[in-house]
Amino acid sequence: MAEQWLLIGPDLMLVLLVLAAVLILFAWNRWRYDVVALMALLFLTVAGIIAPDDAFMGFAHPAVITVAAVLVITRGLLNSGLIDVITKSMAKAGEDFIVQLAVLTLTVAVLSAFMNNIGAMALMLPIAVRMARKHERPASLYLMPLAFGSLLGGLVTLIGTPPNIVIAMARAETGADPFGMFDFAPVGLSVLAAGLLFIVLLGWRLIPQRDDAEAGQLVAHISDYVTELKIPKGSEMVSKRVMDLYRMSDGDIVLLAIVRRGDTIKAPSSRKVLNAGDILIVRGDTESIKMLIDEIGLELGEGRSFNSDIASSEEVDVVEVVVSQNSPMIGRKLSGVRLHERYGVNLLALARQGRDIAKSLESVMIKEGDLMLLQGPREVLASTVPALGLLPLASGEISLGRPRRIYVAVALFASGLLVAAAGLLPIAVALMVVALAMILIGLVPAREIYSSIDWPIIILLGAMIPVGGALDTVGGTTLIAEGILSAGDIMTPHIALLVIMVATMLLSNIVNNAAVAVLMAPIAIETALRMGVSADPMLMAVAIGASCAFLTPIGHQSNTLVMGPGGYRFTDYWPMGLPMQFLVIMVSLPMIFIVWPF
Repeated sequence: MAEQWLLIGPDLMLVLLVLAAVLILFAWNRWRYDVVALMALLFLTVAGIIAPDDAFMGFAHPAVITVAAVLVITRGLLNSGLIDVITKSMAKAGEDFIVQLAVLTLTVAVLSAFMNNIGAMALMLPIAVRMARKHERPASLYLMPLAFGSLLGGLVTLIGTPPNIVIAMARAETGADPFGMFDFAPVGLSVLAAGLLFIVLLGWRLIPQRDDAEAGQLVAHISDYVTELKIPKGSEMVSKRVMDLYRMSDGDIVLLAIVRRGDTIKAPSSRKVLNAGDILIVRGDTESIKMLIDEIGLELGEGRSFNSDIASSEEVDVVEVVVSQNSPMIGRKLSGVRLHERYGVNLLALARQGRDIAKSLESVMIKEGDLMLLQGPREVLASTVPALGLLPLASGEISLGRPRRIYVAVALFASGLLVAAAGLLPIAVALMVVALAMILIGLVPAREIYSSIDWPIIILLGAMIPVGGALDTVGGTTLIAEGILSAGDIMTPHIALLVIMVATMLLSNIVNNAAVAVLMAPIAIETALRMGVSADPMLMAVAIGASCAFLTPIGHQSNTLVMGPGGYRFTDYWPMGLPMQFLVIMVSLPMIFIVWPF
């Protein structure tokens, strides 16, 4: 086998080097995964490995179309008023923490089985935070179990998670029928049941507890940075506008309110004119406040503690939000986003990995999972928060204001699933019909059609499918399969399946799980072919492994989404995640052997 590796051709060597670079860049997370995937696709196309006519064929792949349709349908279900019904149902969970945790994780798992699991997380995240605060418990006890529950729920159906769709289409490319809607259910339900029992009875106890575990409540952490400043007569700020104050302070302060002759003007616009005698309530670090006093001539006023009365009113609100994976703010400095100038919104606080970032907010580079406290007019926040890809952490903070059309939405979705399950239409076609129907009846308004689609995952899949195909074309899958089989008699089909599942799990903790499925599916098929056994159990192993990223916050967007609100650090995931990985292996392997024999 060593000799075969030494005889690798130049094309295969190039593809392997590109894939190694892709995995490293995915793990580094300096560039978004869709950009990295496009770089790999274009490089291999220019290098002649992928034919130019085939370079973008991945975007027409049924897996890509299906994922896009599911995302539009998810938005339709959310807009139907489903969140209101679920919120009311959560009130019946009672006071007992175990019961609450069981209800939350089971609900998100069921939702994740039938809608995109990121959409399910977006739906349940504010509900979980609200429940934690109502019962005065750390949000960290609720949110990691919620994220893990969403991953487990995605294992149950074809549309629960993108890797399942990729695996189903990979099976179709072998000449067999693609996996059906509920072909994943026997194994997925077994893993789901075992996983939820573990989370509810034991797993939550393994979550590290810290003093800053309630970092999601940013309001409690602002007081030290709120100061009163008075504009004296003769100050150069007299008759200047709020935008001038921001410019002179280099954007390192936030003006919460202006107190003028007893009246309080909250979240003043950038064009508001400042007068002598105005009292400015500002949020800023010590250096920024000192600069305003020394260089601009403002006077220090009374000490003032931050509370909701300072920053909010009937027209102005303060909301906590988390940066989602779709946010256009990711990878940009706050100074470049210009929240106040462009959107009329103030950033009051920012937290990352459970810790507040107090100084020089304008120079901070925004990352997925960051927690923000925003202030602004309610109507402005209602439009700005979703436009910036931010998720409010308290249901009711920003109302969707849409009529409840739950029955219509659920009926349409159920019809599409039944049609696909009966084999009357391919899953991609059936779900696209449902998505179009939701658009036509107004469940998904025209302005939300494209914003509801997670374009990074669409680009990732469309780019990685040809890249994965290139690995197979140049003989890479054959070489890797032979490497797996090189252990000789020890490498039985059952051991090979275990190796593939573990390798997939490890990769999915550092690389997007859809990309892992694209790369591992051909290897699983080739390994089965070389061993003369059915590829179905091998593909099921890849599906399970790709969706069980419990060790890191970067393995799956659900894990990343709860990092800020839960106050977690990077290493907080593995104490509960590692036992989860072992449990998944112990439960899924016997079920795969029974349901999908070799």
